Amino acid sequence: MKLPAYETGVPDLDEKIRQYVEWETREDYKERTLQLVKDKEVEKLKHLFLHRLTFGTAGLRAVMGPGFNCMNEVTIVQTAQGFVRYLKTCFPDLSERGLIIGYDGRYNSKRYAELTATIFIHQGVKVYMFSDLCPTPFVAFGVRHFKCAAGVMVTASHNPKDDNGYKVYWDNGAQIISPHDKHIQESILANLVPWDTSRDISVLQSDKNKCLDPLDEVTTIYFEHLKNALLTPTVNASSPLKFTYTAMHGVGYKYMKEAFQIAGFKPFIAVEEQKDPDPEFSTVKFPNPEEGKSSLQLSIKTADANGSTIILANDPDADRLAVAEKVGDEWKTFTGNELGALLGWWLLRSYKEKNPDKSLDDVYMLSSTVSSKILRTMAQHEGFNFEETLTGFKWMGNRACELMTQGKKVVFAFEEAIGFMCGSSVVDKDGVSAAVHISEMATYLKMKGKTLNDQLSEVYNQYGYHLCKNSYFICHKPETTKKIFERLRNFSGALKTYPAHILDGKYKIKNVVDLTIGYDSSTPNGVPVLPTSSSSQMITFSFDNGLVITLRTSGTEPKIKYYSEFIADRTLKDLMAVSATFEEMVTAVVSEYLEPELNGIIPQSD
Repeated sequence: MKLPAYETGVPDLDEKIRQYVEWETREDYKERTLQLVKDKEVEKLKHLFLHRLTFGTAGLRAVMGPGFNCMNEVTIVQTAQGFVRYLKTCFPDLSERGLIIGYDGRYNSKRYAELTATIFIHQGVKVYMFSDLCPTPFVAFGVRHFKCAAGVMVTASHNPKDDNGYKVYWDNGAQIISPHDKHIQESILANLVPWDTSRDISVLQSDKNKCLDPLDEVTTIYFEHLKNALLTPTVNASSPLKFTYTAMHGVGYKYMKEAFQIAGFKPFIAVEEQKDPDPEFSTVKFPNPEEGKSSLQLSIKTADANGSTIILANDPDADRLAVAEKVGDEWKTFTGNELGALLGWWLLRSYKEKNPDKSLDDVYMLSSTVSSKILRTMAQHEGFNFEETLTGFKWMGNRACELMTQGKKVVFAFEEAIGFMCGSSVVDKDGVSAAVHISEMATYLKMKGKTLNDQLSEVYNQYGYHLCKNSYFICHKPETTKKIFERLRNFSGALKTYPAHILDGKYKIKNVVDLTIGYDSSTPNGVPVLPTSSSSQMITFSFDNGLVITLRTSGTEPKIKYYSEFIADRTLKDLMAVSATFEEMVTAVVSEYLEPELNGIIPQSD
């Protein structure tokens, strides 16, 4: 089939464009493609059509638009076709076990969910598809509740409004990890041509036995689990605190409203401008509460107007939680590491109170390798077990599943990017349950005359200062990112030679771990304990005085991130001196190792 209007004169490119236009049903995407051809935007067309989305952080996430390198109906159809074919090779009983599908309030999310459900049903597979927008943790919970073979959540979480994503869960309720991601990708490539029935969504209405709505059942059972996990639900009704809540234009409002009622709290104060789903995210530049005060301005305004002292903020798919507290006349926005310290303390206390006669030998807490080591320090003093995983809840969730099959009790896991797993009902981050546990903790502390910030200070007084600073630089050029990391691992002109110090030798490096190439200078054979991945950049520098700083690339955004922590000796009580050393070292690492001005990378604005 010839499509002269779409020809660029580059044969391989023209063939890919022809395929896409033939399979695409959206006229606006065809028109945008045609305009790019007319404008002779060959390099942009090559990016869109000669490259293809690949499974990254538990699935797909990208900008919506035309081309095989974007999220659109063609790539969703191809993904679902490959996914169902792969699942059939893994689960002989796939038809009965089925797939659970949820979606958020972004543009096209429901449509992508419907296409996925359609393809699975036409392949004889039972589908549980939520009839309304739902939090991402509801899909993770639903996989295990219904004993599904897998789950799909259509969401781009906190990304900008033009993005969407396709998050995939395995039958254990955790995000997929290798080798499933690679095998799914191979299966997608073997099933690129849309099947005749792949867009026949009428089957969603005509075959009610194959398309079930799990919303009511999942909501009921999820909240039963949450209520059973609370320590003092009868006390919560008398909480003297006023909580302010924002859904950040996402799905969280009605679920958090019910969660507060189930937990016994009085209703929270909603940020009215942000409580309803809005795919435009019209009141925030970035719909990401991790950005700090820049994303919480309306929440602070609402809280101040109502005499509220605590702000709870979910991201748009409600799997993350940010918390701010009025301290004097100022608002303190807690970091993910600080919230991890508080929730770790609270959930350990809750477990002990509920299980006074049990030892902590089989109790576990987890965190990712770029998160604070506060749980490790607590474990050393309290006697529970701590484990560290690679970055991301796909690793913590799967490790939690492994531990549970061994009869262990996983009471908490967290990552610094405001992701918290309180208990093990959901083996993924869950912003709804985390918000309720924080609220219960804050109530308990208030009745003892203390604040969350007071308790954080007590935690650090007991276990030693764990000073953390995390930020990022935006880098739109992959070649620049590669150059930065290659320079660090070839510092003296040969591979595996790294910087030995900062500030002309003032602070010396003790060891280096490079999880991109699989090198650890501290192990006898030079092989790291944690798994390696050549698909992303990640180098960790540990200094003689206790500073640990990790430089890594993001799996979903054009960012170079850094994560730093200074674990001070418990005898060091001069916080100002410790903080000054910490700040001096982090500034030097960023300046000397990332060279922001030389490389033209853009610092975080907030």
